[in-house]
Formats: sequence, C-alpha cells, structure tokens
Amino acid sequence: MTSTLRERITARLGPETLPLLGFLLLVVVAFAVATPLFLTGANLRSMAFQMPVLGLLTLAMLVPILSGGLNLAIIYQANISGLALAWVLIQFGGPDAGIGAFLLGSALAIIVGALSGALMGAVVAYIGAHPILVSLAMMIFLRGLGEFMTRGGDISGFPSYMTTLGHGSLAGIPVPLILFLAAAALWHLMLKRTRHGFSVYMVGSNIRATEYSGLPTRRTLTLIYTLSGVICAVAGILMAARFNSVRVGHGEALLLVTVLACFLGGVDPFGGFGRVLPVVIALVILQALSSGLSLIGANQHLSTAVWGLFLIGVMALRWAGGRWRSRQRKAG
Repeated sequence: MTSTLRERITARLGPETLPLLGFLLLVVVAFAVATPLFLTGANLRSMAFQMPVLGLLTLAMLVPILSGGLNLAIIYQANISGLALAWVLIQFGGPDAGIGAFLLGSALAIIVGALSGALMGAVVAYIGAHPILVSLAMMIFLRGLGEFMTRGGDISGFPSYMTTLGHGSLAGIPVPLILFLAAAALWHLMLKRTRHGFSVYMVGSNIRATEYSGLPTRRTLTLIYTLSGVICAVAGILMAARFNSVRVGHGEALLLVTVLACFLGGVDPFGGFGRVLPVVIALVILQALSSGLSLIGANQHLSTAVWGLFLIGVMALRWAGGRWRSRQRKAG
C-alpha cells in the first residue's frame, strides 16, 4: 500500500481503523490456528447473534462520551424499557398477545427509554450537574424501580413470534445483527451528516466555546441523552426477544465492556473525537476474543482479563505512537 493511498484511507476512515483491522486479522488467524472450530459457520453465526446487544448498548454509551460525559444507566434503561414491553404483552395475554400488542409495547419501551434519557440530559444541561453523578443517580433509581416492579424476579412468557427478532435470520443474516448494523449506520449518519452531530463534537471539544459560538448546547445535551435512552430501549427489546424474559439485572456485566469498546475504538475519553466504524471493529475484536478463548477451553473470566490487558496495550501503543510522531515532526 502506497503512503498516499494509506493517507487517503486514514483520512476517510480515521487513524484507528487500519490498526484495529490489522489486530482483528491477527486475532482471527491466531484462533483459527489454535482451534479448527473458530472459523466454522456455527461459531461465526453464534458470534453474530451474541454481539448485537453489546453493540447497541455501546452505541448508547458512545455519544455521551463524545460529548465529554458518560451514561452509567444504560443497562437499567434497557431493562426498564424491556419491562415496559413485557407489561404491555402481559396485559394482552402474554404468550397469546398479537403483533399489535408487541408494537404498542415496543413504542412504550422507546418512550420510557427516551424519557429517562431526556430527564438525565435536562439535569446535565440546565442544572449543570456532572453526567457521572446524574447517570449514577438514574441507574440507582431505575434499578430500585425495576426490583420493586418485579420483586427481584423475571418476567417471561412472551409470544413465540418474538423469537424471530432474537434468533431469526433474514437472507441468512441474523436479524439482531441487521438491527445493530442499521443502528450503527444511523448513528454514523447522525454524527457526520447532521447539525446535531456537529454540535455533539463541539460540545465535547469545548462546551464554553460552543456556547459563545451560538450553538444550542443545552438542547444538544438533552438530545444526546434522549437518543442514548432510545437506543437503550431498542437493546432492551432485543434482550427480551433473545432471552424470552426480562429482569432488571440482565446484562449488568456489559456496562464496563461498552466503555472499553468505545476507548478501544479510539474515542477520546474527554470527548470531542471518535467515530462509529472503529468502535464497531473494536466490538468485533472483543467478541472474537471472547469466542476464541471459550473454544480453546479458557475460563470465562479470562476473557475479561484479556480485554483489560488489551486496553492497557492499546493505550501503551497510542502513547508510543504519539511519541514517535512527535519525534518525526521535530526531526523533519
């Protein structure tokens, strides 16, 4: 690859994309050599069904981080939205509920997710509270509310047609993966092609300067957390379809993994910089690591340890790369 072509690809896709693709190739080759089961259709299909829930939750985390904030309530926003869907289905007969009930429940789930996000965004934007504290308070509130509503148990017994959403395929492609890729494409277009996306990056870079420039920072912050809540609701609907049950604690272990995926994808933890595509590649890498380690018989907790070491390694490589580029500029 010539330097000019590499520069064009880097400019279009971002500086993180090529290194992440290279590491993904390394991971795939390593596990393909370690076990013949890794590149089988069954394993690849399993990965395609497992990743979308984490992917949707990561998209819900991405935009708040880009704005210089954080949403610690994503898991509980997803679950409380799933509970809203479950409540509607139960009112209409549970396993016998029709498609209309599912659509009504899904609409209510999205409204619940959007309202919880809008409330957080409004507190951050108009009161000036720190996003970590606001989202932590919302997390505690939603968890307590969910435990109260379910008495700490599960709600199950959904219509059989929901298995198509959670376990079905369309033209050989898993439906959950199609849902995630569509959401990722919309997120990319929103960030790169809309006024709101431009405002997100500006707020994350310097909120004071953004205010002085005349951009609506309060409206932007409120909308950021509202859209985060909407994508959480979509994740909650998908979780209900995949697990055939809803519980307030579903997916608790995924919270920190969403942050990890964002940082591995090159998102600046202080806001203002990041792209959707590198984050998607980072998600594929994390899923490949998890599936590969499982196939070679490693303990499940080892995946978490490897993810952590991977993040440390990436940070070290970025630091080394920054030092090298700085020396190159001085030498030039």
